[in-house]
Amino acid sequence: MSVVALSELLGATVRDASGTVRGRVREIAVTPQDHPTRIAYLIVKTPDGERILPPDTLMSAGASVRTATEMSQWDRFSPSDGLLLLKRDLLDQQIIDVHGRKVVRVNDVEIESTPVNRHLLLNVVAVDVGARGAIRRLSKGLVPSFTLRALLEKIPPRVIPWQFVDLLETDPARRVKLKIAYEGLAKLHPADIADIVEDLAPAEREAVFETIDEEVAAEALEEIDPGIQVSIVESLDKDRVADIVEEMDPDAAADLLGDLTEAQSGEILEEMRPAERREVTQLLEFGEHTAAGRMTTEYIAVSETAVVDDAIEALKGFEGSREALATIYLTGAGQKLVGSVPLVKIAISSPAIQLSELSEPHIACAPDTPQDEVAALFDKYNLITLAVVDEHGRLAGIITADDVITMLRHR
Repeated sequence: MSVVALSELLGATVRDASGTVRGRVREIAVTPQDHPTRIAYLIVKTPDGERILPPDTLMSAGASVRTATEMSQWDRFSPSDGLLLLKRDLLDQQIIDVHGRKVVRVNDVEIESTPVNRHLLLNVVAVDVGARGAIRRLSKGLVPSFTLRALLEKIPPRVIPWQFVDLLETDPARRVKLKIAYEGLAKLHPADIADIVEDLAPAEREAVFETIDEEVAAEALEEIDPGIQVSIVESLDKDRVADIVEEMDPDAAADLLGDLTEAQSGEILEEMRPAERREVTQLLEFGEHTAAGRMTTEYIAVSETAVVDDAIEALKGFEGSREALATIYLTGAGQKLVGSVPLVKIAISSPAIQLSELSEPHIACAPDTPQDEVAALFDKYNLITLAVVDEHGRLAGIITADDVITMLRHR
């Protein structure tokens, strides 16, 4: 088993079974729908047109290629959208390194060559994103091979294993045929996805948000700079945007729609489910830079007569953000806020204990409280969540610490 660079194979002379040079390697193809890493065939430029050579016909593959078949047996190349062509689709292209959580440019591709029953098995194993790959390509044909090898040995490799690579493909049809699903990207933290997306070109951002799961897309979109948020939303179909916005925290969704034109936000709201539409519409009525404009209506509130076990049941059915779980609010007559219980107290208490016995003095603010005062309250009382109450003392929503951090970051 050995590793050969794509740049070494490209342009390599190809000899048939008789040893006669019949052409040169122009391209190397993978068919991801059949196998995600296996080389399907080499595309060889010959005087008689382009032909293909599957690895199971090869005796050697490196600076020169030798096949066990005659040229008359080589099939003609027929282009297909389902092909991943390593030179065209990878060399000098941007990819997502899901392990390093960043966008990088490919300088070369490493291919593993394994002898199997007198022929070769070729697999893509890594992409080279460092100086080593760039120097190998720049020096090809200009520096003797032994001199180049000596130089490359002094340069540490910077490679990304193929399983940590997500390709960027802007054509929806090719994304489907190449089975590009951004599965690795979707496993990252939303903040890391946001950083990666912000480094992409507009068409590449659209490609990512068209493909990843709505819930993942929603969490990532909340972390992205507002200006880029708007450009992403404007590039997507309205029904796709609605699916993503429905999964966002209502306050974040309201902030996003508030940055769009009235016509754009109206079209998106029309596509949303009634319950989510009502929540977001209510928040849009408030000033963006007030407590109400920053609050979410997804929180846990139970009766002041409830016990710990009731709170646990409420937690089981909660579908809001993780940050909103930090505090359980207690309401009395007329849904007035009467207390709050930190999640940690519930976790260590007996199921039958009254929540009112665990309650702490609650800090709250009015809906029209300026966001600077909201930030000051979080700082003064070291809050994780802050209740927002109306003029009658009823719980209208909550603000979470991550909302405040986002607010301060976007000042």
